[in-house]
Amino acid sequence: MNKKILVINPGSTSTKIAVYDGEQELFTTTLRHSTEEIGAFATIPDQKEFRRSLITEAMESAGVKVADLGAVIGRGGLVKHIPSGVYKVGAQMIDDILHRPLGQHASNLGALIAADIAAEAGIEAYIADPVVVDEMEPVARLTGWAEVERTSIFHALNQKAVARAYADSIGKPYEALNLIVVHMGGGISVGAHRAGRVIDVNNALDGEGPFSPERVGTLPALSLAKLCYSGKYTLAEIAKKINGLGGMNSLIGTNNVKQAVEDATAGDTKAKAAVEAMCYNVGKEIGQMAAVLCGKVDAIILTGGIAYNESICHYITNMVGFIAPVVVMPGENEMEALANNALRVLEGKLEAKVYE
Repeated sequence: MNKKILVINPGSTSTKIAVYDGEQELFTTTLRHSTEEIGAFATIPDQKEFRRSLITEAMESAGVKVADLGAVIGRGGLVKHIPSGVYKVGAQMIDDILHRPLGQHASNLGALIAADIAAEAGIEAYIADPVVVDEMEPVARLTGWAEVERTSIFHALNQKAVARAYADSIGKPYEALNLIVVHMGGGISVGAHRAGRVIDVNNALDGEGPFSPERVGTLPALSLAKLCYSGKYTLAEIAKKINGLGGMNSLIGTNNVKQAVEDATAGDTKAKAAVEAMCYNVGKEIGQMAAVLCGKVDAIILTGGIAYNESICHYITNMVGFIAPVVVMPGENEMEALANNALRVLEGKLEAKVYE
């Protein structure tokens, strides 16, 4: 059985790639793209051939040929809402990415490039646990405004990966546990995992939930409406304030959490207030998800890049440690998670789903 897996993870100005042979990483690299290079393309899908050529060149330099591969897996993009799992990249998925995406994001290229390379090699292309994974309970969707429904957009890939890794570490199936998983990065998502399904989670892309280094978090609705109708901002400017210029960017002018914590420790009162408020809001969101799970929580997992910061994890643990044991599993681990998902399919431990 050929277990060589190419992993493709496109970002706005970079493309991370890795090749694994089973669980062993053969090589990994990050291909950087200048603003001028990306700016030459009218749309994100237009970048496909440009990025693909760089990927194949990098593979060849590392001594890996397309014909050597057993599977290709890309980071899933903004397709329609789907349950968790590994999905074959087919005509319907590609058509949705090209013509009906839920939004424009570089991750949409993952499936497109994976499909092209897989077709050349005569193998399958996959995506796994994209940000639009939706397993929310019906009661979690309704809001007090009939025109607005809560939707599930979160760091599904890493949340699912660390939840399974934790379950393995204690010798229990993921489906047998109730977990609260907190991904802390540029955005922050807090998911209630019950018996293998994320039954409620804040929409991290739209700014719902705790504020983060770049996103505003939940705001008083009327205050936001007044700003929208103040005449000061366009819709695009409001959207950028919600996702990009919000959170710590708005409060202290930086999204660098490490620097903010250092400034706070050195006596910067604004930095201290911003860091503590972010942690406080994360703790509140964890409390909400504990209620969703009716207080039956086996563990709270802190993950993402910010989880490397001990003082932030300590603050949150002091708030919520009474609910359940707090486990810190820092980092995003997206490449390894994607590779492991593809490997489970190749080994017959998991059946890939059909996107319809």
